[in-house]
Amino acid sequence: MYSTNNLYVEYRHIIKSLMTKHTHGYDEISTKILIIISNYIISPLTCICNRIILLGSFPDRWKHSIIKPVFKRGDRTNYTNYSPILLLTSFSKIFERAIYIRLTE
Repeated sequence: MYSTNNLYVEYRHIIKSLMTKHTHGYDEISTKILIIISNYIISPLTCICNRIILLGSFPDRWKHSIIKPVFKRGDRTNYTNYSPILLLTSFSKIFERAIYIRLTE
């Protein structure tokens, strides 16, 4: 089992390992901003993630994403030449990475 301090370290490490891009989900919070404010949000974020695990219910708001079409190649007027890219919220990325780490250990 993880202690609270270990969880803080784990989530801080996950936040620091996110790619620093200016892209964001519908919440408009980029990973760059999360890295800057990580010291202030680590405690409430840890509590929220622990609550999600305890209740076994992922927040509906974290399930939403923005879908952006990215051109692959060929004719730009043909919609089959585009790939859909999902822009998730940064918080859902953090939680998913934490679960992935726990499942693969």
